[in-house]
Amino acid sequence: MTDVWSERAEAYRASEAHRQGRDLDLFAEWAGGRTVLDVATGGGHVAARLREAGCKVVTCDSAPGMQPDVICRVEDLPFADSSFEAVTCRVAAHHFEDPAAALRELARVSGDLVLVADNLYLGEAGEEADRLRDPTHVRNYSEQEWRGLFDQAGLEIETFEREDKRIELAPWLERSGCVGEEAERVRKLLADRIEAGRLLLDRGIFKARKR
Repeated sequence: MTDVWSERAEAYRASEAHRQGRDLDLFAEWAGGRTVLDVATGGGHVAARLREAGCKVVTCDSAPGMQPDVICRVEDLPFADSSFEAVTCRVAAHHFEDPAAALRELARVSGDLVLVADNLYLGEAGEEADRLRDPTHVRNYSEQEWRGLFDQAGLEIETFEREDKRIELAPWLERSGCVGEEAERVRKLLADRIEAGRLLLDRGIFKARKR
């Protein structure tokens, strides 16, 4: 899977859908000036925004092609307990095999804040569409499921926001190489969320602190 993500790296670095969003603005506001670990950094958009906000940022990702500072799995972060004042993870958790273990690791290496943003569960049609579009997709989680995961990791949610994220459908399909019949099936599954060539996603943005 790391090879797949390395191959996609440039597409994600150039992605307009990843360059902007309420979640980026909130991460910069909440973590401004702190030392931060950005987990599953992908195209580096969170790290870039945080550095603009005065943060000292270390990035990590399992895919070498994403050019992180440290190559590692989220379930096994090679950092000491409380190494960073804040830890961020944006639009990556739906790829994690064990989100509970991942969130425990985020909590472990953070001294205080854990900031997570990801697309929320839209029903089984949405899950089928995500898996067809991108076989590395594991699962989206509902707000309530996320609250349970945070609680199990010893984190207390201080702020939660929902963002109606509208993204261009064609580039979203192209980034993962979804074409032909599979792309048409995805469009049918998500038909009620597509308007004027844009797909409406429901994104959850969480600000949590260690207990």
